[in-house]
Amino acid sequence: MVFVGLMKSNTVWFRDRDYGFISGLTLLLGNLGAIMAAGPLAGLLTLWSWRAVFVAFGVIALLLAVIAWLGVRDKPETLGFPSIREMDGKPPHAGRERHWWPELLSVLSNRRIWPGFWVNFGMPGTFLAFVGLWAIPFLRDIHGLGRSTASLYTSLALAGFACGALFHGWCSDRLGRRKPLLVGGCLLYAAAWLGIVYAGWTPGPSGSAWFLLMGFSGGSFVLTYAGAKEVAAPALSGMAIALVNTGIFLGAALIQPLFGWIMDLSWSGALANGVRAYGFADYRAGFYLMLGGVTLSVAASLFFHETRCRNITLAEGEPH
Repeated sequence: MVFVGLMKSNTVWFRDRDYGFISGLTLLLGNLGAIMAAGPLAGLLTLWSWRAVFVAFGVIALLLAVIAWLGVRDKPETLGFPSIREMDGKPPHAGRERHWWPELLSVLSNRRIWPGFWVNFGMPGTFLAFVGLWAIPFLRDIHGLGRSTASLYTSLALAGFACGALFHGWCSDRLGRRKPLLVGGCLLYAAAWLGIVYAGWTPGPSGSAWFLLMGFSGGSFVLTYAGAKEVAAPALSGMAIALVNTGIFLGAALIQPLFGWIMDLSWSGALANGVRAYGFADYRAGFYLMLGGVTLSVAASLFFHETRCRNITLAEGEPH
């Protein structure tokens, strides 16, 4: 919820031609928290209890809320500045004229937005489901790594994810294209998953490379935000961004339990200290679900609408 508000704010505080880079920078900064929540958090919990750490995080969140309330403004005009478009000698975007419900329905009926939703369902959805839940058990059960060591691999994947978002956003703005980079990122993500499932890697440089590639290529999803805002009316950019963003968390929310359910179907019945013990065949069965999500993202990226880094709903001939 907070992230969608931030991305909407970026649409009115930054120029269209810089939106890909700003989106990537936002993801980079946001994922620093995810990186800290992996390996560094595991180390922190060896010094303090999880209750103390969570209370500290809660206090920090409250302080950030106060700072945001006091310092953040919805648009430049609130501070007496002209809009970003007016600074460039262009007319300001029209505001929303109807109740939010029919506007939301118009966004939901916009077929050009939905490919981004399915890309996010299949790519960052599987990424977050794996890195956020199943990667550490997999590295522990199959490769014999301890939790702290395994968390270094997830931290590496998250670091690649953050850097990939920044790179793809910046590169897209410079090239003036969205679709080629998104399709390429989805294909690289597919290659990374095929490597993890079939390459027979071991912990160390080869394993680190596959995790890093998975994260870096997955960061190309950031272009779905720019694509969504550029195929919807500017006043509805927040709703459009929220729709494609929903694909990420819906995908992760469904894939995480489905992965476990599929592993249970192939479970041999082995127990370790009273807990189910899974082998590589069990994880590979779950990985087939991940590969299905990857295939979905690649297919959806082929239907992604190329906007050439401008809002295509604006009147023909209007300066962008």
